[in-house]
Amino acid sequence: MGLFDAFKRKKKLEVGLEKTRTGFFQSIVNTLTNSQIDDDLYNDLEEQLILADVGPATAVRLVDELRDQVEADHLKTGEQALKALREIIRKEISPTDEMDLTGRPAVILVIGVNGVGKTTTIAKLAYLYKDLGKRVMLAAGDTFRAAASEQLETWADRAGVPLVKAGEGADPAAVIFDAVQSAAARGYDLVIADTAGRLHNKKGLMDELSKITRSVKKASPEASLEVLLVLDAITGQNAISQAEEFCRAAGATGVVLTKLDGTPKGGCVLAVHEKLGLPIRFVGVGEQLDDLIFFSATDFSEALLPELPGKGAEA
Repeated sequence: MGLFDAFKRKKKLEVGLEKTRTGFFQSIVNTLTNSQIDDDLYNDLEEQLILADVGPATAVRLVDELRDQVEADHLKTGEQALKALREIIRKEISPTDEMDLTGRPAVILVIGVNGVGKTTTIAKLAYLYKDLGKRVMLAAGDTFRAAASEQLETWADRAGVPLVKAGEGADPAAVIFDAVQSAAARGYDLVIADTAGRLHNKKGLMDELSKITRSVKKASPEASLEVLLVLDAITGQNAISQAEEFCRAAGATGVVLTKLDGTPKGGCVLAVHEKLGLPIRFVGVGEQLDDLIFFSATDFSEALLPELPGKGAEA
């Protein structure tokens, strides 16, 4: 990714986080920069982090880490504490590894309960990777919902990528098998596959996704597989609770957080990472096809807790 693309991504994230930055996290910035570093400050900070949807356990741990760093580094000013918290958050949500898209083809299986924006996320992923020069194919693996294939076909047309689909009630693993086999034969780089968004019993979900995983390897032994869980940032903590069981059953490897621009509680990014133990890979910051961006822990922490004008050198 070039410097211009990185700059564009950062600006999109800043605009997308406007509600969060001018809401709860603005209060956090104000608290840190206008108060003395004492127990009252730590208590206020903890409360505000919880209000920002970070989650109680994560809020307590972040404040404890900040307290330890203030003592260890002999920090004196609120600006220094703000800078320290920004770095703590950055480290907290930094992924330890990259997505594995080395396969031939690379396969991304997209999972998530209905209503989180799964179909539009698939289209945006396709658009993003096509824009990066990848040859992308979609697979309509949600064969249980009558409108799912039609919706995905509309989005595939908008993104300008081919779609492999079958009739309602077809075996999802067979549809995805056909897509992966076709992509391998035709030299496509990436297959992005939809899956059913219904929450049935855990065993049924595990069996279905295991079958799909096997079908991917059977279609192309050289394929790599990532399983991305789509969550709605607006529903915050509720989304996490709803997704925990789904996530464990499905063996997710990463998260796409949609509708981040629609919530003043962007702290859910930290809560998702903490509760699910998964890296955030992409965030959605708008309705347009190009409004899904690669997640950057550095950009996110800087957008949430920006340096105050004229305070950079002091901090």
